[in-house]
Amino acid sequence: MTTVSISMVAPVPAFSSSKLRCFNRSPVMASASTCEGVRLTEGLGNLPKVVLTSAQGSEAEVYLFGGCVTSWKAPNGKDALFVRPDAVFNGQKPISGGIPHCFPQFGPGAMQQHGFARNMNWSLVDSENVEGKPVITLELKDGPYSRAMWDFSFQALYKVILDSKSLSTELTITNTDQKAFSFTTALHTYFSASVTGASVRGLKGLKTLNKDPDPKNPIEGTEERNVVTFPGFVDCIYLDAPNELYLENGLGDTIVIRNTNWSDAVLWNPHVQMEASYRDFVCVENAKLTEVLLQPEQSWTATQQLSTAMQQLSIL
Repeated sequence: MTTVSISMVAPVPAFSSSKLRCFNRSPVMASASTCEGVRLTEGLGNLPKVVLTSAQGSEAEVYLFGGCVTSWKAPNGKDALFVRPDAVFNGQKPISGGIPHCFPQFGPGAMQQHGFARNMNWSLVDSENVEGKPVITLELKDGPYSRAMWDFSFQALYKVILDSKSLSTELTITNTDQKAFSFTTALHTYFSASVTGASVRGLKGLKTLNKDPDPKNPIEGTEERNVVTFPGFVDCIYLDAPNELYLENGLGDTIVIRNTNWSDAVLWNPHVQMEASYRDFVCVENAKLTEVLLQPEQSWTATQQLSTAMQQLSIL
């Protein structure tokens, strides 16, 4: 286990001026009038969602149910994220696609698959416009639903920052209980892709836990490929992954996946188990699969930045 109280060396991203703060501590649907570039509206199934629009015309959508980013579009309207056609927007089941949260458990375990954060309503608590970049902060706290599975008091803050060619997030988990707790977590990101042409670079030499063919008994190994593809069913964990991976989505785009403090990576494609949609996406997930142990009042923070390869950034 690791005990951490992290102050980020390189927050995602850091802005210094021209801040326009619009509201704080707002209820879920308190106001449809927020910041320039931030609009609170109704999405599918009448679920509340926040639409972010940058000064350059890029756009992102974030559903408050599950705190789930479901869309990230470049100014040309091309969406880099994927939502499965069987996704349900009823406030009962997790949204299948975009960037779902896995917290406080990744995968199967003592509670339901991937924990409860993707099954709960998050609150919109802050909104800013920073030099033309819309920024929102969502919050999740414990309640009867979470405590029935995991009897701890916590706060999760999730900041989403939209730039012209990047989408950045910062997740902070704080122990607000009187006793220590531990957790695992991940961002289960679905990318739009042509699965036969998709590949990931940056994983060679890493230790792997391959869940194919038996997810309950993963096979330990070492990744020997420079370019990892998706030729069939893929469900593989990469331990101690680097803070930068490159996804060729098979649609003509290279997406750079940067992170701080997400120590592991997961590649997943269900192949014919999801016959209707597996050809159209791949999952490349930032994860923290070694349990994080937090004492009371301690916090853990991790950041992710998705950007197009044309954008030269050095924040991580």
